[in-house]
Amino acid sequence: MADSRFPGVRHSKQGRTGERFLSNSYEQAPDLELARRAREGDESAFEEIMRRYSPRVFRFASRFFRQRSLVEEAAQEVFLKAFTELGSYEGRGSMEGWLTRITTNTCLNLLRSSKRRPELTVSDLTEDESTWLDNNLADAAVERHESSQRSSAAADLAGRVLQTLSPDDQLVLTLIDGDDASVKEVVEMTGWSASKVKVQAFRARRRMREAVEKLLAPKARTGRKSLEARGIK
Repeated sequence: MADSRFPGVRHSKQGRTGERFLSNSYEQAPDLELARRAREGDESAFEEIMRRYSPRVFRFASRFFRQRSLVEEAAQEVFLKAFTELGSYEGRGSMEGWLTRITTNTCLNLLRSSKRRPELTVSDLTEDESTWLDNNLADAAVERHESSQRSSAAADLAGRVLQTLSPDDQLVLTLIDGDDASVKEVVEMTGWSASKVKVQAFRARRRMREAVEKLLAPKARTGRKSLEARGIK
């Protein structure tokens, strides 16, 4: 019986004992063997691929999209593409790397196809984010990607600022500063040249700082006026 999600993939008919045996064999099968079986129409083989790598795909996609629905949409698109492109996977690299490249291109295409995001303004911030900005004006522009060691307000703010940048800027900052990927790894994932990756990263970091500085400007002016009103210069 065909699976409606992936045309051409068949459900296998097995008894309970047979199902347990098959489940164990799939869990132990190498990626290349699973890819071969899935290409031949074995649904369980592709489901095992999804089981192994969906956490990585979801985690990676969530760096680009704040809404859960968009993350799920991206992940679904990734696995649909992976299924249709299984013939291109020959085991020369890891399945994880192959799926990461598909995820990278899928997220980039989805970002490019979406409408341009508006600029973030101070009025858009939550109270926690605004307080964090007040206390960390000097650090905000340069420490975007160390948020795992900082408050959730700082991490959320950084993500919101990042999403005001272009898709290419978001991609290179997410890969290099967020995932600690090397220039070589980004080249492999995106197909860009090494020089483009380096230039894109340099310009993206500059635009990130500019976006934060623009966001901070109204608060800085307000602070100066408050000091002047109190007779402090």
